[in-house]
Amino acid sequence: MSFTVAIVGRPNVGKSTLFNRLVGKKLALVDDTPGVTRDRRPGDARLMGLTFTIIDTAGLEEADEESLQGRMRAQTEAAIDEADLSLFVVDAKNGLTPVDTALAEMLRRRGKPVVLVANKSEARGSDSGFYDAYTLGLGEPTPISAEHGQGMLDLRDAIVEAIGKDRAYAKEDVAVTDVDVSQAEGEGDDEDEEPVYDDTKPLRVAIVGRPNAGKSTLINRFLGEDRLLTGPEAGITRDSISVEWDWRGRTIKMFDTAGMRRKARVTEKLEKLSVADALRAIRFAETVVIVFDATIPFEKQDLQIVDLVLREGRAAVLAFNKWDMIEDRQAVLADLREKTDRLLPQARGIRAVPISGQTGWGLDKLMQSIIDTDRVWNKRISTARLNRWLETQQIQHPPPAVSGRRIKLKYMTQVKARPPAFMISCTRSDALPESYTRYLINGLRNDFDMPSVPIRIHFRSADNPFEGKKRRT
Repeated sequence: MSFTVAIVGRPNVGKSTLFNRLVGKKLALVDDTPGVTRDRRPGDARLMGLTFTIIDTAGLEEADEESLQGRMRAQTEAAIDEADLSLFVVDAKNGLTPVDTALAEMLRRRGKPVVLVANKSEARGSDSGFYDAYTLGLGEPTPISAEHGQGMLDLRDAIVEAIGKDRAYAKEDVAVTDVDVSQAEGEGDDEDEEPVYDDTKPLRVAIVGRPNAGKSTLINRFLGEDRLLTGPEAGITRDSISVEWDWRGRTIKMFDTAGMRRKARVTEKLEKLSVADALRAIRFAETVVIVFDATIPFEKQDLQIVDLVLREGRAAVLAFNKWDMIEDRQAVLADLREKTDRLLPQARGIRAVPISGQTGWGLDKLMQSIIDTDRVWNKRISTARLNRWLETQQIQHPPPAVSGRRIKLKYMTQVKARPPAFMISCTRSDALPESYTRYLINGLRNDFDMPSVPIRIHFRSADNPFEGKKRRT
């Protein structure tokens, strides 16, 4: 059985830098500004032969419970209660503060193992701060430099001593199953077989939208607990936090992201990092839920976010949140449907669901829409069906004649799924107008029931075997 470690300390002592060092990736945002981290972020850590779960937390401060800092403190205390061991990080360079003393007292009251970590010990003049750490009464401090990777062996030994060798090096039983690698993402499929959708595979879902649209509240309602920091303030979320839960027996991994404002308004470095983290979450996800504020929907930024998600090739679902604040629901719903079709023509048939993250209304319908959209996103169509369809489309609406020569579409096949992409072999592919491509895409959506997902069509000119050969006289 593995164990869980929480990294705690006051703001700006290097907790997120240490977290990134232990997980081996730059997952947590790091900046010189105090209080960058707000939510608790878990990760899989490796340290000199040790493997465990690490939790990055917000800097602990003395604050009123109702304030943002107070709610951040509650999240950190929840991480301490969840963990088996705490790494209490202090700043050896700048020395101790009264906040460090108060935090040390709080950790002692918890009665759980604590490893005292003196970070920034590589700095000149850090010796006094290191020796001051003994006064906290938590044992011998471990000097490290999270930024440069110094002292990691000593940190490993301190963790093993605190948690116990038996617990530190316990082996987990891993069930080994046979996996047919050739079937990953449809590779190696028989072109005439349409694989059955696997509704047991874990699903990655990103929640995106403008600031204060209710993304974190929505995820908390799904989980049934206050896992993510929420509040009336806009822009609370900074890191993209992933959480896992089960919906009707299927594992769902959801990513909460920072609110994305218009690019011209994003000037601070920290907000740029948050938006970049949200974009990474979109690329990593399979289905993306764009959360609209139903009281002020279809702002320009909402439409740009939807367009971004579709250009990335993700499956998209619209969620009109704060539905509990709408009075004339029938009229508003009809208006939203009309605007969705008119303002998002590139996403014809996109699923749009009214919900309330505050009350939980409509969440089952939203999850079913996510599953249905992912099913379409993974869809594969046999080559035989596609070529019969292509022949019918050309009869109903022949390709145009360019410079007196008719373009011929000869052969069609699906080259990939996720999102569905097709290749058509034709003559003079460079002369085929964009309008005919849209005609084919709309036909695919209607005839093969493929709403809401981006569809790609690539054209390839057939090779001419006589090209370059001299004509005999």
